Amino acid sequence: MKKVLLIAAKLLIVALVAWFVRGTLVSAWRQIGEHPLEIHPIWLLLSGLIYLVALLPAGWYWHHVLKTLGQEAGLGETLQAYYLGHLGKYVPGKAMVVILRTGLIRSHRVDTALAVVSVFYETLTMMAVGSFLAVGILAFRLQGERTMLWASFGFMLLAGLPTLPPIFRQLLQVMQFLKRKSSPLPSPLSPLSSPARNLTYQTVAIGWLSMLYTWTGMAASLWAVFRSCGLEFGLIDHFPDYAAAVSLSVVVGFLSFIPGGLVVRDMILAVLLVRLFQIDEAPAAVASGLLRLVWLVAELTVFGVLYPIRMKLRLDAKP
Repeated sequence: MKKVLLIAAKLLIVALVAWFVRGTLVSAWRQIGEHPLEIHPIWLLLSGLIYLVALLPAGWYWHHVLKTLGQEAGLGETLQAYYLGHLGKYVPGKAMVVILRTGLIRSHRVDTALAVVSVFYETLTMMAVGSFLAVGILAFRLQGERTMLWASFGFMLLAGLPTLPPIFRQLLQVMQFLKRKSSPLPSPLSPLSSPARNLTYQTVAIGWLSMLYTWTGMAASLWAVFRSCGLEFGLIDHFPDYAAAVSLSVVVGFLSFIPGGLVVRDMILAVLLVRLFQIDEAPAAVASGLLRLVWLVAELTVFGVLYPIRMKLRLDAKP
């Protein structure tokens, strides 16, 4: 019965992910169709490749956090879990990303609770760095947009402060206390305090450097989408604009808790593109929809390649 329930739970997760991914695809395609433009597919392919490469530093950093917490996860299996887990963000709430990544990485070498902690730590670091980029760039590029500037600053504090080692350790202690109060059973969070002491400011610095590479690549992915729409704005000359637009829109979409930041991320990105690049609303809306579509198709492609490989390796490992 336990095996049957486990299989049923996995099938339910797959069904949920597939359903909400479908909704995201339909929404992005509809958004593009409302403003027909001539699209150059080769640039979209380049945009998807850049996006997948851009995620590598973030995946590596998650592996670094796991190792820092004393978990013996291999780099290959960590990157597999990282890329496969991205589809979970299209399911309402943010729990599915944690469930997918944790379920894929946990083993006799990786503690489940510590895997959950590492996912949160990596994700918050990414959002903090993205907000920091948005604050620094918008302060110069859109000086009159005080609302966006202060919102970005607030997002940076909201995501960044919990990653500071002393605050993070205090949060873990509070979580353990609340868990003990709510349940008479032994808390799965109890073994977290000791490994969390290994998270230092050096860990934070490595994370910020890794995420800067990731956000740079995501900005370059947006540039390739611009080129696909025939918008001739150079990557080097307008890099701050690309970086500010993609970072703030993704961060706001993440904090909205809407699946994949649907509508919210697209709206913020389109508004920023209009104001930063001084373009019309139609190409801005198309570029926003195309970016969502390219990233989703890239994630689905990676899933289609990595998941069968993972299943084959697991079957070969069984006696």
